[in-house]
Amino acid sequence: MGRFITGADRSQTTLFPPCVDDWIAEDNPVRAVDAFVAVLDLGELGFAGVEPAATGRPAYHPSVLLKLYIYGYLNRVQSSRRLEREADRNVELMWLIGRLVPDHKTIADFRRDNGEAIRQVCGRFVLLCRQMGLLA
Repeated sequence: MGRFITGADRSQTTLFPPCVDDWIAEDNPVRAVDAFVAVLDLGELGFAGVEPAATGRPAYHPSVLLKLYIYGYLNRVQSSRRLEREADRNVELMWLIGRLVPDHKTIADFRRDNGEAIRQVCGRFVLLCRQMGLLA
């Protein structure tokens, strides 16, 4: 192929960094999302499922689904099916939600059941971003 830039051989074995954190830059917006959600009192904001049920299949913690939703909000990914796909292939999301891949119905149900709380959180997040000069 002469004087062209060539890609890596697809059959070549590669060693990825042993830690997903190595793939996420210190100034990546997903770190801000993670820190923001970590300081929220989700129970006080009205999120359902903050206290796990004593029986049945374990659920995803609301903070995981909220991080996923905010990530979608920032990256214009609204569809629960697209968020499910992104969680399975996007390294930023793998880092943000700990390599969990909730299905689209779980994501849609979270949005439906926590609509008012999500609106409050998104409002706070936008206000914080404006105060930090991240949004014009």
